Amino acid sequence: MTDASQPAVHRGLKDLCFDRSPTTLIDGRAGELRYRGYSIHDLAAHSSFEETACLLLYGELPTAAELDAFDAALKEARALPGPVYDIIRAVKDSHPMDVLRTAVSALSAFDPETGDNSPEATRRKGIRLTSQVPVIVTAHHHIRQGRDPVPADAGLGHAANFLHMLKGEAPSEDASALMDTDMVLHAEHGSNASSFAARVVVSTEANLHAGITAGVAALSGPAHGGAAENVMQMAREIGDSSEAAAYVKAKRKAREPVMGFGHRVYRAEDPRARHMRAGVKRLSEEMGQPHWYEILEALVEAMRPYARHGVNVNVDFYAGVVYHLHGVPQDLFVPIFAIGRIPGWTVQAMEQLGNNILIRPRLLYTGPEAREYVPIEARG
Repeated sequence: MTDASQPAVHRGLKDLCFDRSPTTLIDGRAGELRYRGYSIHDLAAHSSFEETACLLLYGELPTAAELDAFDAALKEARALPGPVYDIIRAVKDSHPMDVLRTAVSALSAFDPETGDNSPEATRRKGIRLTSQVPVIVTAHHHIRQGRDPVPADAGLGHAANFLHMLKGEAPSEDASALMDTDMVLHAEHGSNASSFAARVVVSTEANLHAGITAGVAALSGPAHGGAAENVMQMAREIGDSSEAAAYVKAKRKAREPVMGFGHRVYRAEDPRARHMRAGVKRLSEEMGQPHWYEILEALVEAMRPYARHGVNVNVDFYAGVVYHLHGVPQDLFVPIFAIGRIPGWTVQAMEQLGNNILIRPRLLYTGPEAREYVPIEARG
């Protein structure tokens, strides 16, 4: 029986609005996502990661001159201080997300504006971190295998340069375009766990590096960032598209989830998913591994009866195969998610700092009634 005098408890803060935001609209029932009023479908089809990041950080689509200046600022920041490379080498045997968290935190010691929480300085720090995070991820990838990091290529865009630094060779146009789309789709997504963590930290008036470090830490948990990795594991387990229906039947009978289906906020299909589907098909054919795409499509067909219950495909269903086709180890799947999300975390921090209030929710006490302290010698 509920005590009417007690406040309601919303576990996980589900469906509670804790503030207002002009950045991201998510309509889970309609399956709609917009950045600054622009449909994710238009941005995925026509924009680039650089333009989308500019839109998120400045509030409007840039002119050609503004985009050129933004791109130049990103390219100028494609480097790490020497001591940060030393830190990466010192912790190279750790999980890539732990390395990323440590290196982002360390960058605060070298950024000239670390202590400046003004909107302008926070935006500039976010731009630098947007470029530095891919350098951290790829440098660690090579260092842990005994190789030197691959230097950035100033002639390549953000997504293409990431693939270049990762693989040590120029990526194809299609591969670059698909990675660019992946980053656009992951750039921002409202108050998810990692964005909320970043906002909680900066609400204390901590700096952006502290907030991004918290975002990386939150994303490292498999309940938030692990879907793409889990989908790839599932595809390997299935092995062939002919086995997909039996796999789904067994999972449903055991009341276990099928990875890559369902989302905390979407009841309809995740609007980002469709933009990865065609790209995965092209990339899997280009790489001579079409069976991965065939397995995914067979899973979608097998899961179709459950769509009416809100269990639809999400963006991470296809993302894991994209990363796998690029030869990316599974433990780098989540860091790639983080690479695309830096502009989103930055704008969330800017919003919080712009109209700040310390985030301090309550917990409903359910422990013992008041008790008297008993000295230790009198306890039985």
